[in-house]
Amino acid sequence: MFLDPALLAWGWLIFAMILFVAEIFTVGFLLAAFGVGALAAAVVAFLGLDVQWQLLVFVIVSSVAVVLSRNLAERITRRQAVGVGIDRVLGKQAVVLEAIDDVHATGIVRVDREQWRAQSADHEIIPVDTVVEVVGVEGTRLIVRPLRQED
Repeated sequence: MFLDPALLAWGWLIFAMILFVAEIFTVGFLLAAFGVGALAAAVVAFLGLDVQWQLLVFVIVSSVAVVLSRNLAERITRRQAVGVGIDRVLGKQAVVLEAIDDVHATGIVRVDREQWRAQSADHEIIPVDTVVEVVGVEGTRLIVRPLRQED
């Protein structure tokens, strides 16, 4: 063989480090999985096995690491559950404290014990003391719709 096995082993280690550092700037653990494969290939290289074995170990270990890391990546990057953060007010009733007028950009509602800026979902003026339902969130503003009174 023309390549020095020790040189190849250090090459695999450097390649693994580059992949791990690059993973910091990405999401999904894809590069980290290949970094694990490169580390395994480095171990095989330090043991003195040929390049073919190193590549085979790299491909197999990287493939297994990609498959196993998918579940972890999905758990970490999945959307926040409804009822957490600002989404916790969706579907709740509120009382208008300051008339909601989209033209003049006014409107404050109280949900539970919190006050929020609000705008009308239908772009209609909603007077003070009207009971409304929170139907959406846009930035830090709640989108509300008056509750229709049943006769």
